[in-house]
Amino acid sequence: MTHALSLTLLTLAGIGAFVLGVQLFFVLRRQWSLAQAPAPVSSGRTPAGISILKPLCGVDDDLEANLACFATLGYPAYEVILGVKDARDPAYQVAQAAVARWPQVMRLELQHGEPGLNPKVNQLITLAGVARYDILLISDSNTRVEPDYLHEIARTFEDPDVGCISHPVSGIGEQTLGSLMDNLYQSTTTGAGQIAAKQAADQDIVVGKSMALRREVLEALGGFYSVRNVLAEDFVIGRWVTRGLGKRAVVARAPVYNVSQKKSVSAFFKRYLRWCIIHHSCIPTPLYLAQSLLNPLPYALLGAMLEPSLRALGVVAGVTVAKLIHDVAVFRALRPGQPTPAMTVPAVLLKDVLLFVAWANGLFARSVDWRGNKLRVMAGSRLVPPTSAPVQSLPGAETASGAKSESESDSNELLAG
Repeated sequence: MTHALSLTLLTLAGIGAFVLGVQLFFVLRRQWSLAQAPAPVSSGRTPAGISILKPLCGVDDDLEANLACFATLGYPAYEVILGVKDARDPAYQVAQAAVARWPQVMRLELQHGEPGLNPKVNQLITLAGVARYDILLISDSNTRVEPDYLHEIARTFEDPDVGCISHPVSGIGEQTLGSLMDNLYQSTTTGAGQIAAKQAADQDIVVGKSMALRREVLEALGGFYSVRNVLAEDFVIGRWVTRGLGKRAVVARAPVYNVSQKKSVSAFFKRYLRWCIIHHSCIPTPLYLAQSLLNPLPYALLGAMLEPSLRALGVVAGVTVAKLIHDVAVFRALRPGQPTPAMTVPAVLLKDVLLFVAWANGLFARSVDWRGNKLRVMAGSRLVPPTSAPVQSLPGAETASGAKSESESDSNELLAG
């Protein structure tokens, strides 16, 4: 029995290492192709106006510089709407200073009411309501972007079949071990996964760190109000765009950079404990189990511990080398010009062990603590207060008048599926 289990774990680790090699191939091939091919040229139409919706909650690492990046993008028709829940938020004064410095670009809005359980979506409901333009761009407060960011979005939306644009995620700015692990994850798992899924299987992974939508698409969903009680609103909206409306979801050329500087190892671990619970709620358990193969080192270690042998140690060594090559190569590819810290190798190994623990917890746990809110996460990442009775499927979101719209019913069927 022990021999069979050890052999199974070692085999799974070997399969995982092979899959990582395939993923690395697609990431490097895409980066090489982008370097060889010039950016698409605009058709010459009047540039579409873009409203950047940027919810704030607390003061992120280097928040002032993050906001400054969005103030000088050189696009002719855009606005940045900064949102905070109320004036007591520490981010409020930072936002006020940004508006005072760049009044021609930035505005500040306080949240109107609290319609749902997702704090970010509560802000997005307010921000979308005051946005001037018909392309709505959700942008997290801890991101930075390249100068052509808005131009690429506008060019892509010239195709009427495009309903949503998301950007590959990379991480920069690490000054602590926790932030180094965070930025490694953003680059080698989130960003690499988006690229490989699109390149290998034409699967659209929409990530809300940077997501642009046509207003008409959002309204067809029922507005942000329809996702006020789900935690993975980007997942829901992405599925609705592609499956419900039959529109294309495009992965942009350039990455968006997640800025993480001073996160502790504990904060990193807590974040991904929460993330794994959310992720498992959005996908079938067999797929959640299969995705763990992208973190093969723990399988190899467990297999070797069950039945130590030279063969098992050889598998551990081979998987370790494969994982390090994958993570370091992707890390460098998705953040060109950034140094690779000396602690990267031990950070990869510690990251993978902690992520495996978080993944295992996500198999069973259903409650998260997010922005000070203790919530239960049900199927499709639907949020319910911890005292509520468990709900097996996601019922339709109600409109402000209490009636369920047809589009909301359809989107919730997609979510439950």
